[in-house]
Amino acid sequence: MKTVVLKFGGAAVAKPEKFGQIADLIVERSSCYEKVVVVVSAMGNMTNELLDLAKEVHPSPPKREQDMLISVGERISMALLAMALDVKGKYAVSLTGSQAGIMTTSNHAEARIVDVRPHRLLKYLDQGKIVIVAGFQGVSKEGEITTLGRGGSDTTAVALAVALGAEKVEFYKDVPGIFAEDPKKNPAAEFYSTLDYRDALEIIQKGAKVLQSRCIDLAAKNGLPLHVLPFSQPKESSGTLIGQLPREALSAMIYEDG
Repeated sequence: MKTVVLKFGGAAVAKPEKFGQIADLIVERSSCYEKVVVVVSAMGNMTNELLDLAKEVHPSPPKREQDMLISVGERISMALLAMALDVKGKYAVSLTGSQAGIMTTSNHAEARIVDVRPHRLLKYLDQGKIVIVAGFQGVSKEGEITTLGRGGSDTTAVALAVALGAEKVEFYKDVPGIFAEDPKKNPAAEFYSTLDYRDALEIIQKGAKVLQSRCIDLAAKNGLPLHVLPFSQPKESSGTLIGQLPREALSAMIYEDG
């Protein structure tokens, strides 16, 4: 059965009213895929606000307690999105990183994913439910809540997609796709409709903040296509598709998705 993972960043979930828009988009994508998994980041600047809050209490917060605090941001997003889907008549269930089986190393604030055990997630998918997973977080072998560092939600999405054998990951961003340079600084910057993994990684390593480099590495190792799309107008723009296929095949995938 066809499976897709959708990833929504902080800008897409910045305000409560955006959850209804995201729910509509998920409903549309669920008409194309039998199984849909959604990964969400914290709302807007919530992670930074939580970090600032921690520093108001402690000048150098213990990493374990900091992880416990900032992991709340993604949990808020996942629960609100599940509610928004329920309003649309879609059955959805939200899961924390640990509930979704995201196993990590033990180093707080910068943990790495070492395994994905999606047993509980698969059960809900088999029941026909949309599963919403909190990005950026997991659980260590000691049972401790961990976070994955900046951009960690992107890696969560790719790791889940690999474990589930998904067709691809769709990243909904506040940009049309990937450019050679920051289009806000250079309006004439070249836009890429397709990229191979190596070129995409090179652009990211030069400073572009569209995706996290670890997620591209993981996708490349598993031959998983990544599709960067604008959240505001996903149907009117093809965005940027990243993969290892010839350019012609990548373009065909874009047009087939509509």
